Order: sequence, then structure tokens, then C-alpha cells
Amino acid sequence: MHSTATARPPLSSSSDSDSDSSPTHHHTHRHPDLSSSIFQSYLAHNSNHLNSDHDLIKIQSFLTSSRSGVLSCLICLERIKPSDPTWSCTSRCFALFHLLCIQSWAHQSTSLAASRATSRAAVNPTLLWPCPKCRTDYPQSQTPKNYYCFCGKVQDPPPDPWILPHSCGEICGRALKHECGHLCLLLCHPGPCPACPKLVRSRCFCGKLEDVRRCGFKNFSCNGVCKKLLDCDVHRCNEICHDGSCPPCKEKGNYKCRCGKVERERECFERDFRCEAACNKMLSCGKHVCEKGCHEGECGDCPYQGKRTCPCGKRVYEGMACDVAVPLCGASCDKTLSCGFHKCPERCHRGSCIETCRTVVTKSCRCGSLKKQIPCYQELTCERKCQKVKDCGRHACKRKCCDGDCPPCSEICDRRLRCRNHKCPAPCHRGACAPCPLMVTISCSCGSTHFEVPCGTEAEQKPPKCPKQCRIAPLCKHQSNCKPHRCHYGACPPCRLICDAEYSCGHNCKLRCHGPKPPSIPEFTLKPKKKKSYHPTEPTPGSPCPPCPELVVRSCVGHHIGAEKTMVCSNIAEFSCDNLCGNPLPCGNHYCTYVCHALKSHSSKSAAHGVGEACEECTLPCQKERDPACPHPCPLRCHPGDCPPCEALIKRSCHCGSMVHVFECLYFNRMSEKERLAARSCKGPCHRKLPNCTHLCPETCHPGSCASPEKCSKKVTVRCKCQTLKKEWLCKDVQIAYQSVGSDSKDVTKNQYGLGLLPCDSNCKSKMKVPDAELHFRPSKPQEEKELDKANVTKRRKRRQRVHENESISRFQKIVTAIKWGLLLLIIVVVIIGSAYFGYKGLLWLSDWMNEYETRQRRSRYSRI
Repeated sequence: MHSTATARPPLSSSSDSDSDSSPTHHHTHRHPDLSSSIFQSYLAHNSNHLNSDHDLIKIQSFLTSSRSGVLSCLICLERIKPSDPTWSCTSRCFALFHLLCIQSWAHQSTSLAASRATSRAAVNPTLLWPCPKCRTDYPQSQTPKNYYCFCGKVQDPPPDPWILPHSCGEICGRALKHECGHLCLLLCHPGPCPACPKLVRSRCFCGKLEDVRRCGFKNFSCNGVCKKLLDCDVHRCNEICHDGSCPPCKEKGNYKCRCGKVERERECFERDFRCEAACNKMLSCGKHVCEKGCHEGECGDCPYQGKRTCPCGKRVYEGMACDVAVPLCGASCDKTLSCGFHKCPERCHRGSCIETCRTVVTKSCRCGSLKKQIPCYQELTCERKCQKVKDCGRHACKRKCCDGDCPPCSEICDRRLRCRNHKCPAPCHRGACAPCPLMVTISCSCGSTHFEVPCGTEAEQKPPKCPKQCRIAPLCKHQSNCKPHRCHYGACPPCRLICDAEYSCGHNCKLRCHGPKPPSIPEFTLKPKKKKSYHPTEPTPGSPCPPCPELVVRSCVGHHIGAEKTMVCSNIAEFSCDNLCGNPLPCGNHYCTYVCHALKSHSSKSAAHGVGEACEECTLPCQKERDPACPHPCPLRCHPGDCPPCEALIKRSCHCGSMVHVFECLYFNRMSEKERLAARSCKGPCHRKLPNCTHLCPETCHPGSCASPEKCSKKVTVRCKCQTLKKEWLCKDVQIAYQSVGSDSKDVTKNQYGLGLLPCDSNCKSKMKVPDAELHFRPSKPQEEKELDKANVTKRRKRRQRVHENESISRFQKIVTAIKWGLLLLIIVVVIIGSAYFGYKGLLWLSDWMNEYETRQRRSRYSRI
């Protein structure tokens, strides 16, 4: 056992490692090691069983916790100071509590028990309060009122740093268990007294072997066969030497029943048994047989001899033979029935009375909310649910027809205990829940130093200090250079050396070592507390090196001269200098106007990762001059090199205008002027009108104006003004004739061309007059039109008459159809009303018939009763 400080500074892995290399300047007040003084008198009698006795181990654990300052009250979960008044359980757990806490706990428990007894109308209830840990019940009279030491001899023991807190420092002197007659030899101590260490001579359980043993363990087994005589006084016990009485004899044998009729194989301790057959021996009267079961000895006198009574017991008969049946008295039976209130109403009868009392009485249900007349044997219960709150004060009873004595709440409390780690497993109850009875073991990593604390206080406890060196080897690359440190709680402290790892950029890490950290032992790990980080720039142990913090000079993403910046080496982000890019575009004619950006063509980091951005795409039209010259622009966007050949189609009409030729622009532009004129000719007649006459040019399609239009040799029919005379002249003669008259042939239309050039003769004048007789034979057109109009008028009238007749017929049909539908609806309504009326009458008749049938059944039933 190692002494530990009662008031210690916060312990961390970093402080432990630093304290090994530098001297400490803290002077802590420590309790002395009290185990040697407390166990001195006990070790004087027996020093070999200090670690074997469970009670001594419990005392040692309490001493360790007391010296470490981790004793906590299970009720308030506060630390128990050496000067605080306390009370300890003396039944099973020997837990320590604040005196005020246990007094409040006992008062609440007894008050709750008193309220329960009052609600249940209990007479002289026994008020008990349980121990918060082991739940042992104590009467109200044993509620602690004063502060005593552990042995109970000194009231209000003064605090002394040289003795155990809450102890008087004297010999305990309490009677040891097993009632051996000796007293405890330890100093005033917490927990149970250990077994008596004195040596005495004692015998084993069976009494064969005698040995010298400790008084507390004087009862022992010799591991031999018991051989004690069993209760049957025939056989002996074959069990190993044991405590207590021997088991029943199980030797098997053939045994007879009490009457001797049946013989069975049974175990020895069951040899006395009764068979299922009746005795059937003739009694002394010689007329009846014994009706008893299997029995020993004489059967006795005949039960039918002497004074006899009728079955109801009202009339007594004397001197009757045993074989004569007792006559019935004819009076009422009047025996009390099984209900205990009414008597049998039948006449004196043989056999048992009726099992169920059928007397109609007025009964109330258990809760008193319903009264009803029912037979006496029936139990009356209502369906009303009890709304009274149970003893827990949280849930309603909800039991049907409750008599007011509500059962205890069957729900689980399930409220979170004060330890905040577990929930209350007890049934739902009033008041505060019992403290969490679990204990948490806190130990160093090697496990040699440990103590127990109540559940819920482990987060506030400090780990014990162990003087041994840590057995866990470091995992970082400085394993050979690390200084050893003491055994500690949780994980090992981080390495304090420089990492000096090389980055991929060529620089070295200048931070503290942050290599892999050995894992902590899980069962010795407490809840981590939030601590302020004194080195915010230090990396977490077990993590890779942080990015390289060195400063380097880098150019912009566009690699412009004079746009460099100083940046952190690990900062891989590239920047733009806000200048224009200026790189030539793929067209070779323009330059990029974007802001400075990374190029895919350059060997930068962003381009290597595919993050580079291409320069803008030139969207201007091609402005180059074509060769050969062409009026059409290039259809492509701005592009490098020569433009493609022009494939546009151009239309050119022939010289005479009668046909349109389609040529490719490139083919047409490459022709000479002479070839173009030849290609445009349609190779047919000219088709152009001569300027002086109405005829076409007789030559082949040719460029320019037609030659000698005044020499047209076409024939023209020339007529007089009345068009009676006509002749054929040449076109050139007609032109000369018009010129001689003083008119221009160009202004003459084609229909009038050559008209009026010949003079009229005498025959032309006679044809000019029209005879009047022919005009009288022409029919008058308006009369025919009037007849046609009359015919059309009669047809229209007939059509109108037909339409009016059809309309009158359709109206009559609609009226007839409406009348039919109305009659149909009326019939349906009448049928529905009739069926409802007769159906209702039928239901009333059926109800009356069923009531009459039920009345007949009741009458027949009561008449039988």
C-alpha cells in the first residue's frame, strides 16, 4: 500500500513527464500510512491471512479511498471531508454518508411510509427506512441523531491528522461474527470486522477430525464420508463431510402401506405411505364396513349406532338399529349456506345443501358507485375505472371497480439517477430515487494503485499517482531518445522533441513530434475534461505533419513578368494579377482579352491537375480577302490559313433574258470575259422585241442591242378601218407607211398594228349599217327571269311548311315523354313509402313476439326453481 496525497494539484500526462526532469516546488500535506498501526494487533496473531480475508481487503480499499480524498456520499454525491459528521451502515454494505443526508433520507422514507399506511387505513404501522445502498430496513427508532466514530464508543470524535478520519483511534472491541466470544482487535475502523484471528482446536462437521484453526474459520470439512446415522436409524449418510443436518435417506426397498394391502418399492424416507384403496373391514355391528381410507389399528365402532338425528339435526332418535335409515323430519333445513348469511330454504334432506345461494339481495360494487339486486352468490362489479392516484403520486389506478385500496404502482420509475449514468430500476415511487449503488474503480495504467468511488463522481476524481515507471513503449521515431516517465492514468504524454520530418517540397517540419501515440487502456480511462490548449499551433498526436509553413515567391497563373507574390509553401492556391491575358488566340489574328488565368498549355500545377482555363474562343467573322476575288464573305469564323474555296451559287441570265444560268462562284470568277459571254448565251433565238415593230429579233441570243431593227422582213396583215379589206406587207414597208403618215410605229399596239393603212372602198360602207327588223325578233330577258323567281318562291314556301310541321310533331312527343317520366317517378315514391311503412310494422311485430317469448322462458325458469 502506497500513501497518496489528500490535496493534489491537477494531474496530467504533460505534468508527469515534466516533473520527472524538473524538481517540484509544491509541498502537499499527506496523511501517514495508517495500515501498519490499524492492523498491528491483528498481525500479531496471524500475519499470513492479511490478503486472504475479504473483510480486510474491504477495509484496505476504504483506507486507500480515505487517504486519497475520494470518499463521496451516495446521497448528495459530494466529497466527505475528514471534519464532516458521518454515519455508516452496520448491516451489509458499511457505506459512509453525511449525517445530515442520512437523517433527511430517513425522514423522507418514514414520512412516505406513514402516508401510505394512512391511505390504506393501517393500524399501528411499522415505519421503516432503507439504507440507500444495500436497502437494509431500519426502524424509525434507529434514525441516527448524533455523530459517532466507527466503533460507536466516542461521540463527535475530533479530527486528528495522525489517525483515520472519523475514527477514535482506540481498539474497536466489537463482538466478532459467528459469536465466537472474542472481540475485534483492530483500531477503530470502517467496514466489517474481520474474522477472529485466534487459534483454537475444533472438530470437523462430522466430528472425526480435530485440528488447530483460526477461530473465525473453525468450522471446516474433513472431505471424508460423513457416516452419521440417518433418521431412519438403519442407514448411514454417504455424503462428504458437511455442515447442518444430513439429507433424507434415499436407500430403496419394498415397503407396505399402513393397511398392509399394497407393497411398493420406495425410498427409505418415504416408506410410511397410504394406499388409495378403502379399508372395507366389517365393523363390530356386523352390518356395515369401514369407510375410512388406508389406516393402522382398529377400525372403531359403527358410526350409525347410538343417538341419531335427522339430516337437519332438529329431531333426535334413540334406540334405532344402525341399518335403519333415519326418517326426514319435514321441517326446513335451515343450515347456513356457503355465503355465511342465508340458510337453506329446502325441507330436511339428505346430502349437502345447494352450493350457490340464490337469494336475491341488493349489493353494491366494490367502489360503491353501483347498486343492484342480484343473487347472493354473484359478485357485482362495475365498469368504472378508478381515477385515484397511486402511492407513486404520478400514475392513476385505472383499475375497474376499485375498492379504494389501490395496488402499488407496477410501472418502472426509469428516472435518471443523480449519477447521470443510470436510471432508477425500482417500481414507480414518491420522493427521491435511491442513490446509484454501483462503484467505479479508478486505477493507474499498470493497475497497482486503484480505489473505488461512487458512480457519478468518477468524472470529478483525480487519478492515483503510481511511483512505478510506465510500461508502454512510445511509437514515434524518437523512441530511443525519449525520457522515461512515471506510470500515469490514461494515455502517455506526447513526445516533446522536434519532428524534423521532410516535406515533399524539400523543407523540414519544425514543430513538436506528433507521431503515433500509444492507445490508452480502456478500463482505466475516465471521462475527458475540457482543458484549454496552451499550444494552439501544436498538432494532435498521431496526426500527420501540418502543411509546410515556409514562405516562397510565386508568379501569377498567367506567368506575367513583375506580378510575383510571397506565399506560404503549402498554399497551393494560385492567384491572378488582374491584367489581360494577351496570349495569341488559335486563329492567329487576335489576342485573348480575358483576365489573367491559368493556361492548359503551360506546365503549372493547375494545368497538371486539369484546372487550367483555355483562352477565349474567337467569335469574329473571317475578314480575309479571297483569291481569286469574290463578292461573297468567308462563311467560317476567324481562322488561321487561307479561306476555303467559295462554293456559293450565282445566277446569271442569258443575253436575251429567256433563260437563267446557275454557276459556282469559283468557276465563274476564274473564266475570262469572252468565256463568260459565251457561257451566258442560251444558243437559241434572241426573244427580244424589236424596237420599231412588234416582232422578235431573228438572230441567235447575242449580247448588246439587236442589229438593224428597221429592216424587219416579217409579213404583216394590213387592213382598212372597217377591217373589210386586207393585204400582206413586209414589216419594213409598214414602218415606212407609218412614217409617211407621220406616226411612230413604236406607239402602235400589236392588235392595231397595220390597221387603217388601206383605204376603204364602196363595199365597206354598205356593211357598216345594221337592219332594224332583226332587233324585233330578240326575246325579252326580264320575263324569263320573273318566271324563274316564281318557281323559286314556291319551293321555299314548301320547305318552310315542312319545317313547321316537324317542329309541331317534336313538341308533342316531348310533352308525352315528360308525362311518362313523371308517372314513373310517382310509382317509385309510392313503392318506397309502402315498403318503409310495412317494414316498420313488421319490426314492431317481431319485437313484441321476442319479448313475449322471453317472458315465457323466464316464467318456465322460475317455475322450475
